[in-house]
Amino acid sequence: MSNHEKNHHQKMVEDFRKRFYISLIISVPVLILSPMIQQFLDYSFSFPGSNYLMFSFATLIFVYGGWPFLSGLYDELRQKQPGMMTLIALAISVAYFYSSAVVFGLEGRYFFWELATLILIMLLGHWIEMKSVMGASRALEELARLMPDQAHLVKDDEIVDVEIKELKVGDTILIRPGEKIPADGSIIEGSSYINESMLTGESEPVEKNEDDQVIGGSVNGDSSIKVEITSAGEDSYLSRVINLVEESQQDKSKTQGLADRAALWLTVIAISAGLITLFSWLLIGGRDLAFSIERMATVMVITCPHALGLAIPLVAAVSTTLSAQNGLLIRNRTAFENARKISTIIFDKTGTLTRGEFGVEEISSYHEDYSEDKIIQLAASLEQESEHPIARGIEDQAVEKEISLLQVKDFSAIQGKGVEGIIDQQKYLVVSPGYLDENKLELPAAYEKKSGPVTEVFLITEENIIGSIALADQIRDSSQATIEELHAKGISCWMLTGDNEQTAKYVSEQLGLDGYFAEVLPHQKQDKVKELQADGEFVAMTGDGVNDAPALAKADIGIAIGSGTDVAAETADIILVESDPRDVLSLIDFGQATYNKMIQNLIWATGYNAFAIPLAAGVLYNYGIMISPAVGAVLMSLSTVIVAINAKLLRVN
Repeated sequence: MSNHEKNHHQKMVEDFRKRFYISLIISVPVLILSPMIQQFLDYSFSFPGSNYLMFSFATLIFVYGGWPFLSGLYDELRQKQPGMMTLIALAISVAYFYSSAVVFGLEGRYFFWELATLILIMLLGHWIEMKSVMGASRALEELARLMPDQAHLVKDDEIVDVEIKELKVGDTILIRPGEKIPADGSIIEGSSYINESMLTGESEPVEKNEDDQVIGGSVNGDSSIKVEITSAGEDSYLSRVINLVEESQQDKSKTQGLADRAALWLTVIAISAGLITLFSWLLIGGRDLAFSIERMATVMVITCPHALGLAIPLVAAVSTTLSAQNGLLIRNRTAFENARKISTIIFDKTGTLTRGEFGVEEISSYHEDYSEDKIIQLAASLEQESEHPIARGIEDQAVEKEISLLQVKDFSAIQGKGVEGIIDQQKYLVVSPGYLDENKLELPAAYEKKSGPVTEVFLITEENIIGSIALADQIRDSSQATIEELHAKGISCWMLTGDNEQTAKYVSEQLGLDGYFAEVLPHQKQDKVKELQADGEFVAMTGDGVNDAPALAKADIGIAIGSGTDVAAETADIILVESDPRDVLSLIDFGQATYNKMIQNLIWATGYNAFAIPLAAGVLYNYGIMISPAVGAVLMSLSTVIVAINAKLLRVN
């Protein structure tokens, strides 16, 4: 959503709020002076010119409070799509002009109190509705924040700090340890581990050497590198991701609500019933014009029930509160209501089905003097000064086993290969398989290659391998049960990840998924969603990273894991606060219950027309039965109360 659109929606929210409160104040004298209200409450209050004063206040309400609906009527008719705005504008216009004619001499009853209350409730309903539109615009802001404000430009062997908007293709920039990379480029000097997890979904930092490509927005590791820029500004990888998100959000915003469809039919009914009533009494009933117009006005006013304006917003407000208490944050209620339609769910791997952090899978000892606990103690002691994710996994294992760490002297990192240090006057190293190959160290005869997507490190001393530790991204405890229950509901489960084929296959087989896509970049993830949608699937996408943002936006329903990135949460329709995949099941069940409640409310809000319209038109007039405007008002109020109570009865099993 552009800044212009964002400001437009913000102004609309403020406008509806302001119009509601001002109209509420102006409505007080209208209600006090209304003959119908006085009849209901059994009091009498009038003075010379009181009807003109009531007319003046009603005119203010009609023009100021009713303006959004009158202008909406024009827009809907111009687009040939009459809906809620058309119905509301029709009802308030009939009520205002008929009542104004009564003030200036036409025989009949005032509908000014109907006019005031109808405008108030419709303003309230639309105010609630517009507030829900604002969240989507923050997604692009969160994406933009991934880029640093400045870059270190290398110019004539000097380093100059410049704004990133000043960078151009061919420039050389310096990226220091821990800094964000400001533009896409190719490494021309140095090597480092780059954390691309926020962009590609790769669960561990990727080693990058000279001539390797780096992506703007990723984070440099522990070494300085020089990069030649290959694309910047609108051509950068992150900018393309931003454009994908924006396009998908615009596509999704065209969904029309149930209330609009109900309003279209009620508009047709109101106009048809009103005209039929007018001409029937004039031509067939032989009544005068004043009586016929009063019957027409009564019909057209009660055809637009107050309850219709609240039928959807009331349930939305109740369901939003209840869902938050159950770990679901609703950002797009249309998608939430459509959760019942889900036929395929795509899960991101890292951070969704898995925890996105390394855990120790297996410890092996190749020396009788070193137990598994001793190997963890030594390795964790060495790794405590390292920032690598593998180091965190080994340290966590030591904490879990309640193993105390030892003092390390002369600690140093072996670039890209591991760490070393002296413990109890003995030099130890924790190294990768690559270090063993470079130093031609042979694996012990007892060593067995680990199966699955594990990362191994070796503890060595004096060129003897004394143990190994296998680590892997940990599958969430709740993932297995979630997949089984989704399958029981007839929902297919797929995995989409930027990780390698071996890792994706292992996780898929462990969880019994229906399929997976591996080594997929953000724009490709969106394409996979499109493929499934093209096959007729109603697709939900669950993810937690920037790499998931376009797919989350393109899916029929985007679901963000709460512990993930802000941009994933801002792009998604639903946020799982507890980061628990099992909440997807709650989403489906709760979405179905909410949809059912909305349908019930729409029935209550519109169904009474089948009873009220014929009586208001006077079909039983010859039998002495004819609904008065006052009774019509009572029926409208009763319908509103029923809708409100029904919304409150929404429950989560």
